[in-house]
Amino acid sequence: MNLDRIDVKILKILQKQGDIANSDLADKVNISKTACWNRTKRLRDEGYIQHITAVLDPDKLGLSVLVYVGVILERSTANSFSIFEEAVQKVPVIMECVLLTGDFDYWMKIRVKDIHAFKRLYANVLLSLPGVQQLRSFFTLGEVKTNNGLVIESP
Repeated sequence: MNLDRIDVKILKILQKQGDIANSDLADKVNISKTACWNRTKRLRDEGYIQHITAVLDPDKLGLSVLVYVGVILERSTANSFSIFEEAVQKVPVIMECVLLTGDFDYWMKIRVKDIHAFKRLYANVLLSLPGVQQLRSFFTLGEVKTNNGLVIESP
């Protein structure tokens, strides 16, 4: 399906303000409340909107240490990737995990309370993930830009 300019406006607004009331969203895109609700429902049903979530402040929650971990597996096979990916899904503290080309097979984003929490996670969980040959950890000194929004081009 092709998105029209109103669909794109709805998506852009929801990316920035996911908790906006349907009536306010309808006003912003200049359509009726019913038409807005129907469009938003269609965008969800067709998978353009996967889910709406709140962005939490990690510092206020005591999770101020951000670590990226590069993973090298012992073997690069479809089966070893599948087994590793299944295991990663079961570790809630891993915020993101992406399959890469280059020096690492995977790159994980993890938030923890402090270095001691990471040390425990590293020893008790990360090293035990199936097929792991090597892990390399990168502690961030600061976050320069964090943005989960996609750039959506207007039709």
